[in-house]
Amino acid sequence: MDEGGQRMKVLGAGIFSLILALGVARFAYTPLLPLMQAQAGLGLAEAGWLAALNYAGYLSGALIAASISDLVLKDRLYRIGMVVAVLSTVVMGLSTDLAVWALSRFVAGLSSAAAMLLGTGLILNWLIRHNHRSELGIHFAGIGLGIAGCAAAVALMSQWLDWREQWLAFSAIACVLLVPALAWLPAPDRSPFTKSGQAMHDNPPSALFLRLFMAAYFCAGVGYVVSATFIVAIVDRLPGLAGQGTWTFLAIGLAAAPACIVWDLIARRTGELNALILAAVLQIVGILLPLSGGLGGAIAGALLFGGTFIGMVSLVLTMAGRYYPTRPAKMMGKMTLSYGAAQIIGPAVTGWLAASLGGYAAGLYLAAGVMVVGTLLLVALKLIECREAAPGAACRPAG
Repeated sequence: MDEGGQRMKVLGAGIFSLILALGVARFAYTPLLPLMQAQAGLGLAEAGWLAALNYAGYLSGALIAASISDLVLKDRLYRIGMVVAVLSTVVMGLSTDLAVWALSRFVAGLSSAAAMLLGTGLILNWLIRHNHRSELGIHFAGIGLGIAGCAAAVALMSQWLDWREQWLAFSAIACVLLVPALAWLPAPDRSPFTKSGQAMHDNPPSALFLRLFMAAYFCAGVGYVVSATFIVAIVDRLPGLAGQGTWTFLAIGLAAAPACIVWDLIARRTGELNALILAAVLQIVGILLPLSGGLGGAIAGALLFGGTFIGMVSLVLTMAGRYYPTRPAKMMGKMTLSYGAAQIIGPAVTGWLAASLGGYAAGLYLAAGVMVVGTLLLVALKLIECREAAPGAACRPAG
């Protein structure tokens, strides 16, 4: 196989791993949530805690990814994670016990970290080592495809299958996805040189830059997680929109599928930090639009949200890989600890607010407010980057 064909096969492994671990094992829960509430008696607060446990598993996976440097060990854990993604999906359809569901959601979170961090790090290392452009837009299309595919599958299957049967159907889909996710990713190369003989050197950012970067990514995590977890239930509860929430989740996935490729192109022209600032501003609008009322506002908000949140993740993890080309998952893991902490706090707080106030509006306002803080931190990072690159020079926040 030529080098271009091998590149697409490696990227294909990443796409299928993300559809499996994030689309099926993790995010199938979102469009199935109203069905589980209606048919399996799952309460609002319990739904929030299950989501929080899922993100706790993801955070635990990020801790593991941040603590190991050996590529062979990362490869082994990635492959275990893909099998675990299948098993965690099967368990959801075999029990009605809340404790079993909680364990499944936690383990599914672990598997999603294996795909998102270990798999992404291995793929980025392979791209850099084989002298390909270190961009992950094509790879991260798997997240949007997974979200859109799960939303479409639930919308279709709900005509014939109950919540339990749908989880088992997703289990069968997961088994099919597992094959390319494992077979198409080559064994890692530990050599410190690229295939053309160039040395691979790490170029880490300053401690101040990294701290503010992690804080900004925490804010992005809060902005992301509330809509990603509850958008279906939020829209279903809006006047006249009962049963329409699944379509907004589908819109998120459709917008997310090509978004990373688009943001790669934007970043080439503007620089990564300017692209991140633009994405953050657009995401704030996307978070708030569903509150304007009507299906049009909900769909527009979903498209904006889907087109930005995954672009921010892709840009941040690509930047981490460029700072640490020899061990990209290490900084990816540290950044995701911030994002993951937000993903534990956000659903739990939103679920509590929804149970207390009888609706999700407060959670959306909270998410948008935290995103404003994150945007200001990104502007500060732009200034720090400029000053560190050219001490004493006049710097502007953007441009």
